[in-house]
Amino acid sequence: MKTRISLALVVLVVGVAAVASTAIGGTTGKAANTLTVWLMTDAQQNPSWEKIVNAATAAFEKDHAGWNVNVQYKTWGNHLQQFDATLAGGNAPDVIELGNTEMTKYMAAGAFQDLTSVKSSIPNSSNWLAGLAASGKYGGKVYGVPYYAGSRVITYRTDLFKQAGIKTVPTSLADFTAAAKKLDAKVKTKGFSPVYIAGTDWYVALGFVYDYGGKIATQTSGKWKGTLDSPKAIAGLTAYKNFFAAASHASKTTDEAHPFPYDVYAKGLVGAMPGPSWVTCCVAKYKGVSAQFVMPSHTKGQAMPGFQGGSNLGVPVGANKAAAVDWISAYTSNASMTAIRALGNIPNTTSLLGNTVGERAAAKSWVVPTAKNWVAVENGNILRNMLQQILTGKLSVKQAAASASDNITSVLNG
Repeated sequence: MKTRISLALVVLVVGVAAVASTAIGGTTGKAANTLTVWLMTDAQQNPSWEKIVNAATAAFEKDHAGWNVNVQYKTWGNHLQQFDATLAGGNAPDVIELGNTEMTKYMAAGAFQDLTSVKSSIPNSSNWLAGLAASGKYGGKVYGVPYYAGSRVITYRTDLFKQAGIKTVPTSLADFTAAAKKLDAKVKTKGFSPVYIAGTDWYVALGFVYDYGGKIATQTSGKWKGTLDSPKAIAGLTAYKNFFAAASHASKTTDEAHPFPYDVYAKGLVGAMPGPSWVTCCVAKYKGVSAQFVMPSHTKGQAMPGFQGGSNLGVPVGANKAAAVDWISAYTSNASMTAIRALGNIPNTTSLLGNTVGERAAAKSWVVPTAKNWVAVENGNILRNMLQQILTGKLSVKQAAASASDNITSVLNG
């Protein structure tokens, strides 16, 4: 996700796009009437999921006489390098799955075809999950079709909540703060944290910013402006600082990978923790006494917006756009999305969301700005440095937010 796109790739993409504009049969080097689709191995590793892929392919081939679909499964470890190589060679796939945070550099480089004019023909395009839909847009145009999503929730120890006299899951940030204080008073294990949050985990912290109506940055007339110093963003950052002080005993300067929160949880040192919904796989002997709830908003009864992960489907330059969109439409149909949801995944549309914890969390989300230089904000640790300054008291919330906003403005317009 953090691989920089080179000037050479930009030039190659432009060249491939020029060839594609005159081609009728699809990507150079492919057999006529063959649609090549790249999906991640997640779908292949689950036989029931692969059946959904095969059903969409069968529906496409039935409606497109003489066509055949070649589905290839790729791994997260090297799919971007392989994609770069196909762009350079002029033989990119017709449809490709990318993680939503991987989309921006390719959209910015012109590696995907504009789907704006055909968006309305794709199922549920008026009800796509907001976070996924936003990650597939660049410069006001649609380049990515939402596929499926992941959400961030609170995983907690039901036995410890019971011991601390917490009878219901928190439905507001104030409730969660009160629950954390009860856990802190009841559990005296050395190293225990009522709510484990790595201090510089900006995925968690920025949920507070968006909960109060703030944003990381906005774009006007092609220019980006960091907005973490806005009154609403400062209110969210202040709420994060206060919640961390009241609920977490984790280091104020560490990140979410040193150590991984679920490793701390597996040692019995956590009452509750925010994170991806899949973390129950990794909490060892406490899996049987663990459950999940939606991170509550400061507004009682509402969910706090969470960072939305997931995948999008794009149509690279050189592909047969019409055929690619038809396959994507078959694969993201109501029937396909309903089947994908039945496997425990979050479908790409709000119209099919149920009442599971993950689905309720996914209904309210945020994503990073789709700016071509966003990766430099991450690599430069601008957000982590801001949070460290706030939590350690090195700078006030306003001072740290102002500095971060200035840096974000400079980097995004770099």
